[in-house]
Amino acid sequence: MPEIPKLTHVVIDTVETSDIAPGIVRRGLPGGALAARAFDFAPGTTWPEPDHHATDELIYVAEGELLDNGQTFPAGSFLHYHPGSVHQPGTRTGTRILVFSLPHPTPAT
Repeated sequence: MPEIPKLTHVVIDTVETSDIAPGIVRRGLPGGALAARAFDFAPGTTWPEPDHHATDELIYVAEGELLDNGQTFPAGSFLHYHPGSVHQPGTRTGTRILVFSLPHPTPAT
């Protein structure tokens, strides 16, 4: 593949994982000024606690289906959680989601 200037490329399945909770793993992706992550949820898993957002969060459901706030979002869905939103995603079938947000503000010391 020819080099493309100012491009970072990864294959998601080759990125190192970190465990979030039983059955949920995170992969940090290159995102520059954005926090970019891939999350894989095993079937029947739910995020361990409600997720509160100080900034916008964008989610693309790449595989499977995501359950959130009583709704089911199939693969191909794009979700925009606004600042101040709270959610606790899960899945019956298993899912891979791609998540993009501004980095969380660092408290002043």
